[in-house]
Amino acid sequence: MSHYQPLAERMRPQCLDEVLGQAHLLAQGAPLQVLLARGQCPSLVFWGSAGVGKTTLARLIAQYIDAHFVALSAVMAGVKELREVISQAQRQATGLLAKRTIVFIDEIHRFNKSQQDALLPYVEDGTITLIGATTENPSFELNSALLSRLRVMVLKPLTQEALLHVLQRALSDSQRGLAAAPDTLPEHWLLAIAQLADGDARKALVLLETVFELARAQGTSDDHVLTQFLGKGFRRFDKQGEQFYDQISALHKSVRGSNPDAALYWLTRMLDGGADGAYLGRRLLRMAVEDIGLADPRAQQIALEAWQTYERLGSPEGDLALANVAVYLACCSKSNAVYSAFKQVKQVIEQTGSLDVPLHLRNAPTKLMKELGYGTGYRYDHDEEGGH
Repeated sequence: MSHYQPLAERMRPQCLDEVLGQAHLLAQGAPLQVLLARGQCPSLVFWGSAGVGKTTLARLIAQYIDAHFVALSAVMAGVKELREVISQAQRQATGLLAKRTIVFIDEIHRFNKSQQDALLPYVEDGTITLIGATTENPSFELNSALLSRLRVMVLKPLTQEALLHVLQRALSDSQRGLAAAPDTLPEHWLLAIAQLADGDARKALVLLETVFELARAQGTSDDHVLTQFLGKGFRRFDKQGEQFYDQISALHKSVRGSNPDAALYWLTRMLDGGADGAYLGRRLLRMAVEDIGLADPRAQQIALEAWQTYERLGSPEGDLALANVAVYLACCSKSNAVYSAFKQVKQVIEQTGSLDVPLHLRNAPTKLMKELGYGTGYRYDHDEEGGH
């Protein structure tokens, strides 16, 4: 292993037992663990944010079931590269030492329709086992034909506890890590890094490597070294013992409770503490959708525009846009009627499955469909007396 490899690359898990934060998939009896224990791996799509281990997990699956592994990036690869991989997989399957082939496609949502369609026959006949990775909702970004042949598995952001474990392992590992004594960096430094990484193991390891080198170069692990690198975020979030998600909760509940002063306070606390303004913009938009809804339809647009304003201006100028919308949302009338109804409808759908569309509501563009009764009995509301 090259000494010049970044710490995040060196510390990639080497076996499934080292994978953290995905117990819902890999714990004893979990769906993926059961399949792998039987030597099976269907075609999958891993859906999750950056740094949760999508690429690593795909590699480890191939290693575990002794499959040939080919990695592609949807940004770089095209149909030509796919054909070459398919040919390679066909040779692998028929050689003396026949092996199945796992084709991993990172950012698979970037493939266009023709590129996705090119995969279909080979996924269907088992020439390849496809594992796609995406940060986007597969329901919107993948063709329905391809998606129907894949099992979607959601990878969760790592918890703070899991990130602390990752950091401690990287700090002490003498082969791949920093080979440091356990007390080289104070525990609250690791906590600060874990909080700022926000579920992203790669980001946590990048921060750790940089902070470690700074402390070693300056010959001290005094708090000013960390404050110098992380800014006020360290002081605000960690030295006073506050948890990032507690403050997010406080902001959300202040908006929901129509308390503009409290909403502005908690927003400013987080911005002053180094929180990502773009993340706060997304959370404010979520508040507009969930807690205000149709009570003030303008709220969603105003929240979205504030988020976009922040992304264009950056900090500190864009902070005021977030402050404006936090106060506006807190002062809005509130309604979670659609939010609650939507959850109830999803539960009904889970219980009733795919019910047929009633015949009178179906479209009938052809003679055959009309003969089958499509559209029969439908009454056009605009033609009804007193309608609309």
